[in-house]
Amino acid sequence: MQMMPMEAAAIPASDGVMPSKPGSSYEAVRRLASSSAVVLFSMSDCCMCTVAKTLLFGLGVGPTVIELDKLDGGGHDIHAVLRQLAPGGGSALHDWQALPAVFVGGKFLGGLETLMARHINGTLVPLLKDSGALWL
Repeated sequence: MQMMPMEAAAIPASDGVMPSKPGSSYEAVRRLASSSAVVLFSMSDCCMCTVAKTLLFGLGVGPTVIELDKLDGGGHDIHAVLRQLAPGGGSALHDWQALPAVFVGGKFLGGLETLMARHINGTLVPLLKDSGALWL
């Protein structure tokens, strides 16, 4: 099993691979990810996405949930950007890891595995508090 870094990574303005042009899908992900303390990109019929939403809501977090399948065009362009951020760099083998995609404080945290690992090791709640998503 591949270990994922525990530090959240910011989405750079431009990484040389995906240009950050106004109106681009990459820029849309950056803008949406920064729109609230916790943003979760999801598909409405994805069981792993449901687990992530249940965990966050259960902790008292009200994440902004973006259901890609409810967006015009099915969110395919945004999903492609999220696949690039996921471990494995968007290879076909790792496509399933692209969702859910969780952003905390505008930084990419990761998917369900990272979210659960942080919850189990006790680092998720402090991170959520630092981002302003939790007050207690």
